[in-house]
Amino acid sequence: MNGPIRRVSVVIMLMFLALMVNASYAYVFRTQSLNNDPANRRVRDAEFGTDRGDILVGNTPIVTSTPVDDRFGFQRSYLQAELYAPVTGYYSFLFGGSGLERYYSSQLAGTSDVQFLQNIVGLATGKRPQGASLETTLDARAQQAAANALGDRPGAVVALDYSTGAVLAMVTSPTYDPNRLASHDIAATQEYWTALNDDPAKPLVNRAAREVYAPGSTFKLVVSAAALESGMTPDTVVSSPASLRLPNSTFEMTYNCGGEEISLRQALQVSCNTAYALIGDQLGDDALREQARKFGFGSPQLPELGGVASRFPEDPDRAQTMLSSIGGFDVAASPLQMAMVAAGIANDGVVMTPYLVSRVRGADLNVISSTSPRPLSTAMSAVNARALQDMMVSVVENGTGRRAQIPGMRVGGKTGTALASAVAGEGRAPYAWFVAFSEEPKVAVAAFVQDAGVDGSEVTGGRYAAPIAQAVLEAVR
Repeated sequence: MNGPIRRVSVVIMLMFLALMVNASYAYVFRTQSLNNDPANRRVRDAEFGTDRGDILVGNTPIVTSTPVDDRFGFQRSYLQAELYAPVTGYYSFLFGGSGLERYYSSQLAGTSDVQFLQNIVGLATGKRPQGASLETTLDARAQQAAANALGDRPGAVVALDYSTGAVLAMVTSPTYDPNRLASHDIAATQEYWTALNDDPAKPLVNRAAREVYAPGSTFKLVVSAAALESGMTPDTVVSSPASLRLPNSTFEMTYNCGGEEISLRQALQVSCNTAYALIGDQLGDDALREQARKFGFGSPQLPELGGVASRFPEDPDRAQTMLSSIGGFDVAASPLQMAMVAAGIANDGVVMTPYLVSRVRGADLNVISSTSPRPLSTAMSAVNARALQDMMVSVVENGTGRRAQIPGMRVGGKTGTALASAVAGEGRAPYAWFVAFSEEPKVAVAAFVQDAGVDGSEVTGGRYAAPIAQAVLEAVR
């Protein structure tokens, strides 16, 4: 009789031991992943009722939490909500979070590992956890100027401090109101969420970092960099026929570039398609792909916003390579990526890693973490970068980018116009692009207008995108 009882006791003891080991393992090793699991409603319910930290632009909160008399205790509030929504994202009881609210959620809620000791002390004194604050790199003047200049046209604007990689402005249009997603009126929140997702204009989409588009002639900057790195100079004479039939194709490219042979400088200045198609054919797709990679293509940036990688086609034939050389075929880039191209050129060839949050400060104002400027790559030599800077200045002073001129400021830029059909078979109005840099202050800008709202034959980057970049540069001078 004692034998069976002992065996049952051993089995029970082993089961309890296994339960204890599993619980201990989950507590020690799985706590963070379980807390971060979006399906974990218990954690989200607890965090939604916390005093989340502020998100700041300069010393001014653009997101804050205020005490309220309801079951949650605190209401998340977004100041200038639609202006900063593409960066801050939303924090919703039903739908979780996005943007900085999602990526830094545990720090904002005060539940991250580095805030553990602070919370232990708080428990001992009966004090509720307080979230950390985020100090962003955004410049209020640049952000407002970008939004005003873009208006209600679908598109995006990105401005970078090209010496550090700090994001000074990130605007997308259309936008939305995060306050309505953070509301404690759950039924109203659900209704607004449904409306946003049913809206064909896709206001929840961050067009600046999470979408890619045909970059058009702004990609000629990448081709120019590859040409200069191959040994050409701004004065190298290149062929620029008025008509060019692509190899093994019935497609004929036509463009009046001011002569059958022109300098590389003039080719960029007038945005000569046939010249750049032939340059791309001469350099080959491998050289163009590698040059694009050095500027950041193929690597997603700004993980806090879920940034996606821009792309250059993997195995194009000659005709496709020639089309790619003018920013067509399957080349696709985000406005953030094209701002990085202009930034790398302006920064003497060094591309800096873009970032949005400079410091995370605890409730006691101690710095929890900080971001230091970090080079991403060297895209080209300093000598060639300065040559390309001069070429871009010629575009603004004498070429297609005249609308970006600012008296007393040295501005370089490049226009771009691209057919939406170049990506994903869309058949919409042409895209208008402009990328630019100024020497003082050290700012690079990419302005992208997805739909200018006019007849497609009238759309050019110089007409509709260049004035946006000009407004941003003027705002921060």
